[in-house]
Amino acid sequence: MATFPAVNGKQAMRALESFGFRLDRVEGSHHMTVKDKHPRAVPIPVHGSKPLPKWPVLYRMAGVTRAQFLKGLR
Repeated sequence: MATFPAVNGKQAMRALESFGFRLDRVEGSHHMTVKDKHPRAVPIPVHGSKPLPKWPVLYRMAGVTRAQFLKGLR
């Protein structure tokens, strides 16, 4: 199984913003991001600098590849 770098919510937000997602609303500690013509909102848990335990789910929900998401983190 591949190892994934530690990613926190703020980094994930920046990566999705690079793909055209924007913040739609905040529900508790979850930032809901949307993109025009994308079928659903992508929730991102933002808990300060705490790393996300299952962030690979985020790029799958966003419809991008792992390589694209990692490139967006930079």
